[in-house]
Amino acid sequence: MLAAEPRTGVTTALSHILVLGGYGGFGGRIARRLAAAGHDVLVAGRNLAKAQAFCMDQSGLTPIAIDRAAIAAALSEHRPALLVDASGPFQRLDHTVPAACIAAGVHYVDIADAREFVCGIAELDAAAKVAGVTVISGASSVPALSGAAVRQLAAGMEDVRAVEMAISASNRATAGPAVAEAILAQLGQPFKLWRSRRWTQRRGWQELRREHFAVAGEASLGHRLVALVDVPDHGLLPQRLPGRPAVTFRAGTELGFQTFALWIASWLVRWKLISSLAPLAGLLRPLQRLTGWMGSDRSAMIVRLFGMTEGQRVERRWTLIASQGDGPEIPALSVPPLVARILAGLEPTGARNAGLSLDLVDYQPQFDGLAIRHGVTEHILPPPLYRRVMGARFDRLPPAVRAMHEALRDGGAHGIAEVTGPTNILAATIAYIVGFPRAGTHDLHVAFEENDGTETWTRSFSGKRFHSRLSQKGQWLVESFGVFRFGFDLPSDEHGLTMVMRRWWIGPFRLPLALAPRSRAREWEEDGRFHFDVPIALPFLGRIVHYRGQLHGDGGNQTSAAHV
Repeated sequence: MLAAEPRTGVTTALSHILVLGGYGGFGGRIARRLAAAGHDVLVAGRNLAKAQAFCMDQSGLTPIAIDRAAIAAALSEHRPALLVDASGPFQRLDHTVPAACIAAGVHYVDIADAREFVCGIAELDAAAKVAGVTVISGASSVPALSGAAVRQLAAGMEDVRAVEMAISASNRATAGPAVAEAILAQLGQPFKLWRSRRWTQRRGWQELRREHFAVAGEASLGHRLVALVDVPDHGLLPQRLPGRPAVTFRAGTELGFQTFALWIASWLVRWKLISSLAPLAGLLRPLQRLTGWMGSDRSAMIVRLFGMTEGQRVERRWTLIASQGDGPEIPALSVPPLVARILAGLEPTGARNAGLSLDLVDYQPQFDGLAIRHGVTEHILPPPLYRRVMGARFDRLPPAVRAMHEALRDGGAHGIAEVTGPTNILAATIAYIVGFPRAGTHDLHVAFEENDGTETWTRSFSGKRFHSRLSQKGQWLVESFGVFRFGFDLPSDEHGLTMVMRRWWIGPFRLPLALAPRSRAREWEEDGRFHFDVPIALPFLGRIVHYRGQLHGDGGNQTSAAHV
C-alpha cells in the first residue's frame, strides 16, 4: 500500500511502526500523525493502562507494554519496520535501543535533544551499514529543524561568524516528566561552547538575555527572556559551516519570572550548594499549574546567522511563531517526513544525527495544518567599529591589523605577551583593582564580542582576565573600563596605527587631560602577524602595566567537543 506526499515528492510504503513512549506528550503526537498517514502504529511504554487509554477509539493505534530493558525481545516479537523512540529524557540514556534495532534489522529514529546522545550516535554507523539499517538521532526541534533553518540561511555565505538560536515556550505548553527532568538536569551544569575561536566552558540556564520574536503578518511576541541550554548543535554546527562560527542556543518560558527563577536556581549548582536539581522534576509541573492562567498560547523559535556575503556584513534571521497552542507540535514534526524518507528508501543506511536530514520545505505540509507562521529576513549590517571611526584610512592598514578589527558578532585571537609590572606599591594596588596581569611571559587569548556597533574585548593572560568595551563617540574611539571612559584618536599609516588619548571621563563627567593615564598604544604587522605594545602609566605614580606581544586569529584549539 502506498501513500503520496506531494510536497516532498516522497512515496511512502505504509508499515508497522513502534513508537516507544507513544502515549507521552511528544510521542502521542507522533503516533497520531503516523497513524493518520496510514501506518499501523504500536503505542508502547511501560504502563499498558496508559497506552490503552491513549489508543481508545483511535484507529491505527495498538497499545503494548514494553520496558526498555527488554527491547530486544520486544523487537523480535512485534517485528516493526521502524522504531521511533520518544521516551527520554535522553540525557541519562545510552544507545541500547538503537543498538538493539540494528541487531534486529529495524530502522530507528528518535527525538533526542541531548548533546552526548545525539552526537555519539555516529559510533553505531559501521554496524548500521553492515545491517542495512538507517539510524537517525535528533529528529526534533534540535538538531533537525534548527539544522534545516541554518542550512537555508547559510546558503551563499562565504564566511559564517556566529549562529544564535532560541526557543520560547508558551506558558500553556505544559512540561511532561521527561522535559521537566531535562530542564532541571541542566541547571548550573558545565558544558562546552565554541566561542571566541576556542572551546570555552559555560553553565546551563545562565547568560540571560532578551530575544525578540517577530514574523511578517503576525503579531510580535515582543522580547522574551531566554538563557543558555546545551543542545547537539553546539557540537555539530561549528565544524559544518564555513568560518567555524560561534554557536549559541538559548531557551526560556513565556513568563520572564519563570526563566529568571531557573537562572537563580542554576547558581545553587554552580556554587556547589547542590549537585543537581533533576530530582525535583516532579515539582515543576504542579508549580507550573499555579501560573497556568497567565500568559498566552504562543510559542516561538528563532535562528540568526551573522556572516559575510559578497563582501557585505549581513544578518539572516529565520523566525517561527506558533499560535493556538500549537507550539508543542513542533518537536514532533521532524519524525513523519523522516519516516517517509526511510521507508521509501531515500535515506542511506548508517547511523547519524538528524542535522542534515531535512530541509525547511519538508516541514511545510505539516506547518500548513497548524497555526504556524515563519519567515526569513536579511539585514545589511554597518561596517566594523574601527572602519567607522577611521573611514577610508582603515583600508590602508596592514592586513593583520585590519583583520584584528573586523569583528562580527564573535571573534578571537591567541598568542603570547610579555608583561612588565607596576613601579611601586600604589601602582600595584591600582593594577590589581583593574585586573591587569602580573609581570612575566603569558599565553594570551583575546575574545571579541560585537553587538549593535560596540565591541567587548576580554583579554586572558594565562587565565587572568580583564575586559573593556569599545564604542564610537563622534570622531573618537572610546574604550570603557567600568565607570572610566577614554577617547582616542587613531593616527595610522600603511605600517599600523597608534591610539592617542584625547579625552577621558568618569561616568558623564569629563576630567582634565593632564590627570589622565599616560598611554600611547601601537599596533603593527610583522612577519604576517599582529603585534601590539600597550604602556599604561599614571601621573605621579608611574607605570601601572606595560604589555607587548603578538596575536594571530587562526582558530586556536580546534579539538572537537561534540560529545562534551
